[in-house]
Amino acid sequence: MQKIVPHLWFDTQAKEAAQFYASTFGGDSKVTYSGELHDTPSGDTDMVSFTVLGYDFMAISAGPVFQFNPSISFVVVSRDADEIDGWWKTLSEGGTALMPLGEYPFSEKYGWIQDKYGVSWQLMSVAQAPNPPTQRVLPTLMFVGDVCGKAEEAVAFYTTVFPDSEVGEAMRYGAGEEPDIAGTIKHVDFNLFNEQFAAMDSAQMHGFTFGEAVSLLVNCEDQAEIDRYWGKLSAVPEAEQCGWLKDKYGVSWQIVPIEMNEMMAKASPEQMARVTKAFLQMKKFDVAELRRAFEGK
Repeated sequence: MQKIVPHLWFDTQAKEAAQFYASTFGGDSKVTYSGELHDTPSGDTDMVSFTVLGYDFMAISAGPVFQFNPSISFVVVSRDADEIDGWWKTLSEGGTALMPLGEYPFSEKYGWIQDKYGVSWQLMSVAQAPNPPTQRVLPTLMFVGDVCGKAEEAVAFYTTVFPDSEVGEAMRYGAGEEPDIAGTIKHVDFNLFNEQFAAMDSAQMHGFTFGEAVSLLVNCEDQAEIDRYWGKLSAVPEAEQCGWLKDKYGVSWQIVPIEMNEMMAKASPEQMARVTKAFLQMKKFDVAELRRAFEGK
């Protein structure tokens, strides 16, 4: 099981978007689960899980509360230039190019696109890489505004929070690349739970920062694991709700017991209603209380 799963918050389009991504990227891309929660603060909400080229995502339709922006984007890599052209063509329909598809010093074919739903994708050729990529989708965090210049610090922090983590080689801005400050991070790869991520600083005037539309959901084995990650990550008490938290850099996380996902997958309507009512009253998830709700005790 993928330990950290990007979670996307849509207004009403979660199911539609999941099908769109599965058909756009093809291969090992598919919708793996579709369900519904009732009587939430957003009313009835669709939930969906899907994969893009074997990489897991989750999504929810829960109203126009949060808006996507490029602070967290998804790099998708390919050895096939024609494949990248096809993805770009489909994602461009109703979307906005943030960096045009073309040749760049770091890739013979690369483009950054915000699709019709607002989700950001960076499409990149790795034709010259010595080995094919084992993980074809990499969540990428862009540190802007008040947290610009903190990418290196944040990555170092995350690798102390999660096991099986390490920082890769960093590319840094140099003199003459203003407004970016020399020495800050142009790009760095890092692993959490042996899963690949990337991060960068950007001092450009973006007008956005990290938000809840894209959060990182951590699948936890037990209460001890939930307690550990919650205690290390949560830095904004007012953001704590239903397993959600914000860290000191503004990145949103969900700390969720695997057992809860299993409950929902097999729950009767009555069990689902009890579990939903229970978790809506929680900040940090209490596994024992969720289990009692599921069992009707």
